[in-house]
Amino acid sequence: MSSKKSNFNREKTAKSAVMKKFGEHEKDTGSPIVQIALMTERIKYLTDHLKGNKKDKHSRRGLLKLVGDRRKMVKYLQRTAEDQDKATKQLRELGL
Repeated sequence: MSSKKSNFNREKTAKSAVMKKFGEHEKDTGSPIVQIALMTERIKYLTDHLKGNKKDKHSRRGLLKLVGDRRKMVKYLQRTAEDQDKATKQLRELGL
């Protein structure tokens, strides 16, 4: 039986590169900026997928849910970040 996870989740090198770039240490997956970066990469993957598979409604719904979750996480980061300048710089680096 095949796994229901996307190719991005199976691709550990892309995920570890994002964690290394934005995390405090290489195993950091819980900090808000890392979660936002991982969601952004998954959103990029899903938008490319949907360009070729226009009728894939299930993935489109997942994409919209991810965008909403990322928006909530960005608001949380802006509200709770100790260093606002660093948080803003990291969000700009992500293109948000």
